[in-house]
Amino acid sequence: MLAQLAPISFVRNIGQGHSHVFVIMPRAESLPEDLPGKEVLEQTLARQGKKAGVLAKTPLCATAGSALVAWAMDDSHAPRFARAAHLRKAMQPLLDEKPERLCIAVLGSAEERAAAATLAAEIAWINSAPLLQMKSKPEDETKRRGRTKDQPPETLHELALCGWRGDLAAHAALAQGNTLARALTQLPQNILTPEDYRKRIKRLALQEGWTHEEYNFVRLEKMGAGAFCAVARGSQNGEAAIVHLSCKPSRNRTRHVPERIALVGKGICFDTGGHNLKPPRAMLGMHEDMAGSAVALGLLLTASRLQLPLEIEVWLALARNHLGPQSYAQGDIVTALDGTTIEVVHTDAEGRMALADALCLAARKKPDLMIDFATLTGSMITALGTRYSGVFASDAALGAAAVAAGQASGERVQLFPFDEDYEEALESKVADIRQCAMEGEADHILAARFLRRFAGEGAWLHLDLSAANCKGGLGAVASDITGFGVAWGLALLQGRVNS
Repeated sequence: MLAQLAPISFVRNIGQGHSHVFVIMPRAESLPEDLPGKEVLEQTLARQGKKAGVLAKTPLCATAGSALVAWAMDDSHAPRFARAAHLRKAMQPLLDEKPERLCIAVLGSAEERAAAATLAAEIAWINSAPLLQMKSKPEDETKRRGRTKDQPPETLHELALCGWRGDLAAHAALAQGNTLARALTQLPQNILTPEDYRKRIKRLALQEGWTHEEYNFVRLEKMGAGAFCAVARGSQNGEAAIVHLSCKPSRNRTRHVPERIALVGKGICFDTGGHNLKPPRAMLGMHEDMAGSAVALGLLLTASRLQLPLEIEVWLALARNHLGPQSYAQGDIVTALDGTTIEVVHTDAEGRMALADALCLAARKKPDLMIDFATLTGSMITALGTRYSGVFASDAALGAAAVAAGQASGERVQLFPFDEDYEEALESKVADIRQCAMEGEADHILAARFLRRFAGEGAWLHLDLSAANCKGGLGAVASDITGFGVAWGLALLQGRVNS
């Protein structure tokens, strides 16, 4: 997926060896004198009866010589989300042609060119990466490019930056992590079973040099992880497991003892709702209920390839929530790994059950910060829609850092209340805590209160991924499946490294 950077040289004649060109200029009311393809753009604007300033909101695309060119204005002072969405939509006509080579030309001050070039490169890499394609017949474009139907679609091989020189390692690594998260999340449940998922993770760990360990069903049952095992009994052939990965920085990357970060991800590869069976409309797309685990894995990939001076451990709770004779049921009382007894109220609240024991395992290591990622509650989508994700924090300073990371990354999060008195709704007459409340009121908050019980007393963030799937794309990402959380997590971790 990583494009090869061509030598950077600013050229006015955009037809020299480039068939697809993206030109980004600072926001202004007139076109710069040195604008590539200025004459063609002026003619296009005149024909449409528009002025130059319209490019700040509505980019234009036209043919200049032998090249397809898109022009857009970038306001470097605007929020990153708005800038990313604008540039992504401007670039889309170029990427739709699946070019092997893309030229990005940036104009303006040094700061403006750096801001535009880095964001545009990140967008190009993310949205040119091929995702799953299982159509039985090759598309016309595939035939034109001379590939057989068994060959994967081409990705962007070369990215030429004109007008800026700099390091794009962080942006390339972020694109790789986001692409991994999206590629895994889109796989159907008959392909990405928990067993297959475990094999993929093991291969990736070997490739990246991560430490890999599995807690399979038998081992977890013996350990007393009753919350996870209650859900996992709906999986086939003992395929469910909690997978543990760890990555430590090399000694020459840090002079101090690195912070220890725990990432916990919900990996429910398909969620029927169990005995409380979902209706068909709600069950459609439930292969994406493992998005939290994919985001945690994508964030680990990004952080390790950037060699962040952090010790990162990842805990992925992988299972399916199916209906069967061994599946858990309403009224069951199970005991979690830390000894907490849980009254089961609704079998479709399985995510918090699977996460409870994964959080217990992570908490035993006493990390400096624990973050869990999960497509956890429908009530969060009701509260926010799919353009934001909701976040809960163990303290106000950490909550502020989470919101700031959302602003910096363009993956926006909303901080929710986390007061203890919400937990009154989870009081049980027969166990230590109820899994949820049947009323459903503020379930996203109740779920967070439930999870906090198992996350220990240390610093903790819970990200409820309501923006894991957004129709038409979101921010820098064009696909409905967004990989939301990788960019946010990277910004948060980089903030801790730099503080």
